[in-house]
Amino acid sequence: MGKGLIQTLLLIILFIVAPSLTLAAVNVDDSAKLYKELFPEADRFSGPEGEPPLISAYKGEQQLGYIFRSKDFVLIPAYSGKPVDLLIGLDLQGKITAAKVMEHHEPILLVGIPEESLDDFAAQYRGKSVTDHIKVGSGKQEGYVNIDAITGATVTAMVINQTISRATRKVALAKKIIKDETATLPRAQLRIGEFTKKSWQELRKEGAVRNLHLTVDDVNKAFKGTKGEKDEDLICDPQDTDIDCNEFIDLYYAYLNHPEIGRNLLGDDQYKWLMSELKEGEHAIALMANGLYSFRGNGFVRGGIFDRIQLQQQGRIITFRDLDYYRLSDVFAEGIPDFSEMAIYIIRKENEFDPGSLFQLELLVRRQIGPLESVFTSFFGEYQLPAAYYTRPEVPKTAAGEEAPLWLVIWKQRQVEIVILTVALFLLTVLLLFQDVLVVHPVFLKRFRIGFLIFTVSFIGYYTLAQLSVVNVLTFVQAMMHDFRWQTFLIDPLIFILWAFVAMTLLLWGRGIFCGWLCPYGALQELINGVARYFNVRQLKMPEALHERLWALKYIILLVLFGVSLQSVSEAEKLAEIEPFKTAITLHFVREWGYVFYAAGLLALSTVNHKFYCKYLCPLGAALVIPGKWHLFDWLKRRRHCGAPCQICANECEIQAIDQNGAINKNECHYCLDCQVTYYDDEKCPPLIKKRKHREKAAKIASNRKKSTVVEFKST
Repeated sequence: MGKGLIQTLLLIILFIVAPSLTLAAVNVDDSAKLYKELFPEADRFSGPEGEPPLISAYKGEQQLGYIFRSKDFVLIPAYSGKPVDLLIGLDLQGKITAAKVMEHHEPILLVGIPEESLDDFAAQYRGKSVTDHIKVGSGKQEGYVNIDAITGATVTAMVINQTISRATRKVALAKKIIKDETATLPRAQLRIGEFTKKSWQELRKEGAVRNLHLTVDDVNKAFKGTKGEKDEDLICDPQDTDIDCNEFIDLYYAYLNHPEIGRNLLGDDQYKWLMSELKEGEHAIALMANGLYSFRGNGFVRGGIFDRIQLQQQGRIITFRDLDYYRLSDVFAEGIPDFSEMAIYIIRKENEFDPGSLFQLELLVRRQIGPLESVFTSFFGEYQLPAAYYTRPEVPKTAAGEEAPLWLVIWKQRQVEIVILTVALFLLTVLLLFQDVLVVHPVFLKRFRIGFLIFTVSFIGYYTLAQLSVVNVLTFVQAMMHDFRWQTFLIDPLIFILWAFVAMTLLLWGRGIFCGWLCPYGALQELINGVARYFNVRQLKMPEALHERLWALKYIILLVLFGVSLQSVSEAEKLAEIEPFKTAITLHFVREWGYVFYAAGLLALSTVNHKFYCKYLCPLGAALVIPGKWHLFDWLKRRRHCGAPCQICANECEIQAIDQNGAINKNECHYCLDCQVTYYDDEKCPPLIKKRKHREKAAKIASNRKKSTVVEFKST
């Protein structure tokens, strides 16, 4: 106990001073010499070539394989929170020729664990195939290849194994060394029908909840022939009738995204909360257990990795960090037993998890055999989502008979939505092109605008969830700076079409088309304000001086988000929650009360101040101003009388985008066309009123003269 406490204190100290103690395991300038260690038979090396970069190893004219850095393909945080970078050799048959640690930041290797242990661990991958299922630790398991762990550094070993497996697999697939049929399959889609309440036994019977049960005897048997063969003394009082001293762990696990499983287990409120926490492409599983062994572990620390559980699917290893963990407070399925330990774990999008494919839950059991030395083995439980709960679309083929790319599959699946959106954008384009004809019909224009705003909120917003965000802008900028791929942006067809249309309108008309017509949250604010005005709710108009200064806020917010994104896009995404779009549109207000209060509060404010958020806080609007400044056409007409002396348009502009001198501020205009209606209205526009009255007066004089002539003629 004393040694363990000292080791823990040393680790804490090392984490504090880790930046000054982190090491590079290899620092060799002679790259050819280093490459020869991976391919001893090679006589020359070419490259790096491609993106990510690969170095090719040759013997004469014969290519032997590829050399690459793992950091160019995967970045998996290790114990320190930073990835371990390895130099890996892969031959043309998919065999790993060698793996060498180039850089790490693992402070745990400075506590009595020699630096060479990393190299020794990585050396075990020599000769392993990219298709092998690698199992770190002792204990034979059918279909798995065992390698020894790093004594005292279980988490680091797990991360290196995951890094090598994923990086080599990506290279092998990219270079067609292996063909993985599952890699090209479209992701399974959940088949969700009418909710049916199910008991624990019903969920167990249909396979929605699976079980991994281990006795102490099972575990002792697995350690036979290893240094941990001696039975471990587990804390258990045989006199306690509530505890079975031979039950090592009775572990149940289930996939939660499908409501037939998640809602039955978690209850309505807890399930809604979980779904609001999950981002697109993320999944959740529940673990519930009784027994002497904790799947969570007592040694887990914040910022670390859970070293007792991980998943494996289609050759990918999925580990969990502290941010992937939620405490499961209660379960509600009828007949469910009591559990001493329950948790929810989130599978992040980058793991490319497929809910319809078989996966294995791996439970790691470690035994301490010395102050800093331990051995461990793994136990596996399989999980296959019941067939009734998912469907897998057929893979479309190209004209050449090849499988179509995933983005094309998604576009085919969403054809109806794409057609509806395209027709709507076409109608909007027609209106904008012929605006001078349509603005002379104000009743029609008003009805069209209200109808289009309702369409924007209901279809673009709540139905298709195609709300554009400043996060899209930051992601696009990062892609342009680093690794731009069209496929990344084609995955969501509605978002792609909207951005393409916005790009066109920025070139032709400027920023106002999106902000005034196509933003669901902006449209929602405008509709709410329209209802408030209908009921004569008094409007709060900002003084001109304050209004002009509040304009600057959204540009400051944009600059802060952009600066943060240069360091970390994920951190910028968190700060981008200043946009209420996710809460109000994407998640339908099903979220924590703070987010709901903020988003609903801005909508409430819009009842007395037209589109307050859009005018003063929206970083997306600010981002669109920049390219919109160079629009080609200026079709909003003004007269020399505008602003001097006429102030009708300036006073009626709800966005306050018309200056006192009559000029329209194109950076802030939302292109509602109200000022253009007034421009052609001879009942409101003073110059037109004057002309109309002049015409009426002239017509009256002409009419009187005609009548006088008729009277004189009759009298004659």
